[in-house]
Amino acid sequence: MSFDSAPGSQPAFPVPGAAGHQTGFDALRKNGIYGFDSKDIRSRPFTLLRAQVLRIARAKNWRLIGVTSPTPRVGKSFIASNLAAALARTPDLHTYLFDFDLRRSSIARNFNLPGEIGVSHFLDGTVNDLREVARTIADEHLTIFPSYSNGAASDELVASTRMDSLIAAMRALPENTMCLCDLPPVFANDDAVIISQKIDAYLMIVEDGVTTRKQIRDSFRLLSPAPCIGTVLNRYDASLISDDYGYSYRQQKQYSEYYND
Repeated sequence: MSFDSAPGSQPAFPVPGAAGHQTGFDALRKNGIYGFDSKDIRSRPFTLLRAQVLRIARAKNWRLIGVTSPTPRVGKSFIASNLAAALARTPDLHTYLFDFDLRRSSIARNFNLPGEIGVSHFLDGTVNDLREVARTIADEHLTIFPSYSNGAASDELVASTRMDSLIAAMRALPENTMCLCDLPPVFANDDAVIISQKIDAYLMIVEDGVTTRKQIRDSFRLLSPAPCIGTVLNRYDASLISDDYGYSYRQQKQYSEYYND
């Protein structure tokens, strides 16, 4: 099915369970993707985050969740990728991961998805069928829509009627689906501000000791009135506090026996 760019038309999504991209877990682990394997201690922060996101999203009937950060290089796409992987292991749920960070895309690299045609090429009309963009991880309930290099102006693409039709199609998906959207950093451009007004809510990623209180406060202000589903403090030094459940890999020894049992 082709996508007609006329207002009101919607793109066709690939059928969950379609033939997938063969990527071994060992290769994904080398890229820092641990969320598929709950037996890996490094997946623990993402399975805990999954539980919180699902609890709030289901209570509020939210199914389009963005992931953003005030500034670049705080681990936003890393967390989005692992959260998507963890969500994909939820029974009776199919997860769609969209890379809307069109200028500095990294989802394809995280999942070892080589290619040239991605989300931005769908939005600019280079391809008319969304299924040409979709990639799935074999035997997982996860469909990924990566982005690749494109000279088109990203702000024009995310503000286009074609983007609106894509959002409408995402909302028309069955109830047992979750759309996770990797957004650009808030201060990188106005793309995150534009997209946040089209989806249900966003998750804010901040880095311990790097992201400032002013950056967080100004990010919330710029994204308003879009609701924030929660905030993740990434890369914090748990050795400075007494919380044994800190999201830090420094405390792996405390849980190694549990995870290897």
